[in-house]
Amino acid sequence: MSVPAQNRRVLSGMRPTGQLHLGNYHGALKNWIELQYQYECYFFIADWHALTTGYEDTSKLEEYVWTMAIDWLAAGLNPGVATIFIQSRVPEHAELHLLLSMITPLGWLERVPSYKDQQAQLANRDLSTYGFLGYPLLQTADILLYRSQYVPVGEDQVAHVEITREVARRFNHLYGREQDFERKVERAIKSLGSRNATMYRDLRKDYQERGDAEALAKARALVETNARLTVADRDRLLGYLDGSGIAILPEPEVLLTATPKVPGLDGRKMSKSYGNTIGLREHPDSVTKKLKAMQTDPARVRRSDPGDPEKCPVWDLHKVYSGAETQAWVQQGCRSAGIGCLECKAPLIDKVVEEISGIARRAQEYEDNPELVRGMIAEGCERARGVARDTLDAVRQAMAMNYR
Repeated sequence: MSVPAQNRRVLSGMRPTGQLHLGNYHGALKNWIELQYQYECYFFIADWHALTTGYEDTSKLEEYVWTMAIDWLAAGLNPGVATIFIQSRVPEHAELHLLLSMITPLGWLERVPSYKDQQAQLANRDLSTYGFLGYPLLQTADILLYRSQYVPVGEDQVAHVEITREVARRFNHLYGREQDFERKVERAIKSLGSRNATMYRDLRKDYQERGDAEALAKARALVETNARLTVADRDRLLGYLDGSGIAILPEPEVLLTATPKVPGLDGRKMSKSYGNTIGLREHPDSVTKKLKAMQTDPARVRRSDPGDPEKCPVWDLHKVYSGAETQAWVQQGCRSAGIGCLECKAPLIDKVVEEISGIARRAQEYEDNPELVRGMIAEGCERARGVARDTLDAVRQAMAMNYR
């Protein structure tokens, strides 16, 4: 069973910290550009998240927000297909974060892998703040606010989604109980229609008895694509698949995406903090100069010394940019000393310059028309708020806080 794009919601975001570089582009943004035509996508500029480590100086935050919006548009995100918005323009993120903070055990936040890692990496900053400790919960609120089914991540980030699943599970356990739940579920199953009702029961049985993940996915799709159901009945049937309560906040799944290794100019991961980046809109002359000076296999001291591409960060860039023929040429030429390092870099430089020149050209068109950009983002913020309000209404009602 295929699931229509509108019922496969994806959410992801980036912190605005300045102009994007090739690591950002190939590590996340390029995947988003493909996903937007396969899923119902929500992509947000995470300006509140930027405060968790950069709260001391916010003087450039507005500039960075609009720079990021332009980078995204120039790279190929389409506001006519995906919903692109600014996190702080949707205050429901903050409200859901607050409500979830009331039920989240402190130990869950303290054991998030990146909590101590980032404290060690950013030892020069004071990160002993509630905001930094609580940023995984704000991230959880971001995801759950849109009832996102999928979160696109690389393999090294899978653990970060688990806390979202745990919080959703805890919330549903605390507030998803409903009087006469099973009777209402039976009524909802009948409203699926005879054939679909039978299919739902069979798929639920396959999942609960054998842990069949594919059966669970099919059952969810069956519920989410059925136009006869009310919102309440949909939530009941989704919750019944996993337990005996309403799935007010569905647990998201990881959407593993290909994340190529993009080395920085010094061989380490490309990162602004290392000062080893190539900007997404950098001038071609600067890019050429940087790549010509980029670190290579240290064993190649002289032109006549053979090298090993696997020990050369330039090879990792070739795997991103070069076709099979060029890669074979690099392998043979490097190992035999048939080509020098500058020769090896020449076709790579051409590809990188071609890519970023196109992005820079499109970005300039948006720079010249800032009101167009602001209008696109404003529309995205309104669409996002509509979805966010619906979720908050359901959350407040479940918590008996929907006062009249």
